[in-house]
Amino acid sequence: MNAIKKAREIIMADPTSDTARTLSSLVVALETESVFPLAKLYELDLKDFAVAIEILDEWRLDRYYARKGKLLDVSYLVNNQSAP
Repeated sequence: MNAIKKAREIIMADPTSDTARTLSSLVVALETESVFPLAKLYELDLKDFAVAIEILDEWRLDRYYARKGKLLDVSYLVNNQSAP
């Protein structure tokens, strides 16, 4: 199960818990590219901390692929413009 799904299940199980609030804040901060206090991660128990780290890892990978897609779009555009 991927980290995004795990986090969603944790959040939906008890949306008012400190863990749900921390994971939610992390996801919102990643999406909006805003500040997130890393000390909040250390307040999580080890299992939930691992989920948070997995979220960071998956988010970074997804951003890489999103940027790769943008690069491909631009490359195709330039390649088509320079074609005879």
